[in-house]
Amino acid sequence: MGDFQQFDQDFYQSEYNIDNQGQDACGYEAAYTSPDYHNIDDVAAYYDPPKDQPYTGMVFQPAAPPGAAENTDSFEEEPPLLEELGINFDHIWQKTLTVLNPLKPADGSIMNETDLTGPVLFCIAMGITLLMAGKAHFGYVYGISALGCVGMCTLLNLMSAYTISYGCVASVLGYSLLPMVALSAFAVVYSLQGLLGTLLALFVIGWCSLSASKIFSSTLDMGGQQLLVAYPCALLYGVFALLTVF
Repeated sequence: MGDFQQFDQDFYQSEYNIDNQGQDACGYEAAYTSPDYHNIDDVAAYYDPPKDQPYTGMVFQPAAPPGAAENTDSFEEEPPLLEELGINFDHIWQKTLTVLNPLKPADGSIMNETDLTGPVLFCIAMGITLLMAGKAHFGYVYGISALGCVGMCTLLNLMSAYTISYGCVASVLGYSLLPMVALSAFAVVYSLQGLLGTLLALFVIGWCSLSASKIFSSTLDMGGQQLLVAYPCALLYGVFALLTVF
């Protein structure tokens, strides 16, 4: 007990006077070395260290969070914005070519996606072309599209052994609307209320129905039921043809 009291007395008498050799007045090693206050350069280097060296004085600095070094390249590793939004121009182009060539076999893996970028653009384009012909039918286009997608989704789920989502049905029907958009654009410069317009409208209805039924049969493995699927598709696109002609 006496040794401990002597150590305590010597420690307080030292008043934390730490020399440059790292030892205090009692002869014990210090945890750190203090600057030489008689040397102004030493003091300046202690409190204002060089920029390229970390400060190791008495001021505690927060430790770097775990994984901070791994996140330095996070912005470079992020995917493109269009990919995050689900917009793939390659898939859009392949689906458009599939619709434009109804006799070509469809790739079910490409069409089995809920890609609504192309369908929304085609619906807007059809509404604009109808407006240019003097028909403000934006509400009819969106309303008929929504009801048609709900009806086709219900019908396909009853006919097929597989389950198809509403987004996939809307994507297929929307991409198959492209020939009808071309018919609507043609109606801006030429009246379809005649024999030629009627034949052209029937041809476009068959084109859209064949493209949509081909994609549905390939995606849902309904090879022997393509004509049964094409009939309700023809009814849906027939309504769009009526909006375009009349």
